Amino acid sequence: MARSRGNKIELTAYDDLFETDESRAEAALSKIREIPISEIDEFPDHPFKVLMDEDMEQLVESIKRNGVMTPATVRLKEDGRYELISGHRRKKACELAGLETLKCEVKELTRDEAIIIMVESNLQRSTILPSEKAFAYKMRLEAMKRQAGRPPKENSSPVGTHLRSDAELAEKVGESRNQIQRYIRLTELVPEILQMVDERQIAFRPAVEISYLSEEQQYTLLEAMEYNDATPSLAQAIKMKKFMQDGKLTDEVIQSIIQEEKPNQREKPAFRDERITKLIPKTVPKGQETDFVVKALEFYNRHLQRSKDRER
Repeated sequence: MARSRGNKIELTAYDDLFETDESRAEAALSKIREIPISEIDEFPDHPFKVLMDEDMEQLVESIKRNGVMTPATVRLKEDGRYELISGHRRKKACELAGLETLKCEVKELTRDEAIIIMVESNLQRSTILPSEKAFAYKMRLEAMKRQAGRPPKENSSPVGTHLRSDAELAEKVGESRNQIQRYIRLTELVPEILQMVDERQIAFRPAVEISYLSEEQQYTLLEAMEYNDATPSLAQAIKMKKFMQDGKLTDEVIQSIIQEEKPNQREKPAFRDERITKLIPKTVPKGQETDFVVKALEFYNRHLQRSKDRER
């Protein structure tokens, strides 16, 4: 009977035979240490924002009382300093709490491995802005392509790509492949328009179509939106993209499209003042911002009236 030459028998190392769960846990703990915050660098091009909001205030108070419960993740750089992979909010909270060190787990990671972990850990947040998803998906997809030995290609379409990395990323994050490409298109928007998307002044799908306009055309559109106090609907955004593809999207055409008075094609932002928009919770449904502000003002006025009544 012929013996198979292709099968290899792998023997367990002698030390591994006697390794216990306890010893493995001790090995993992040995990589957790207090690192001076001054020696920790931010992750380059980190796409997620660290907001100074109520959640941050609560995190600061929690760290003051209990310390950092979950270690941040860092990797050691060639220059001897550390690069923060996950835990940017914890690091900021420690700074605000007056601490000089941050509890960290040190991992040996390549640049692309660090990008993938950074994106995965931050996508667990309950609230993620469109711009954060856009740049996170772009960074992770490019890292996955490099790991697979394929150089990143410029994205030329929001749909229709057939790269294996797209499908793999889609499965991991629970989005369709086309939706991921739509998010990545948002990275082509000028900062001012991208901020309007984050603030829900421009809907997602119109923003994807607007991303195909040149930088100059986007700024012309921005001026037209400010002048007319209106943002484009999906139909209007598609129309502008078509004019652009035909080489006919002039300043006058942009102005003309924005000025269209069709009710189902005209979307007005609820508020343009950033002092107001930043106070409206992200959980307030689009189109109900005015109702929220009115109710808040009514409540505040009742509070003022009760205060006056008590002073009498």
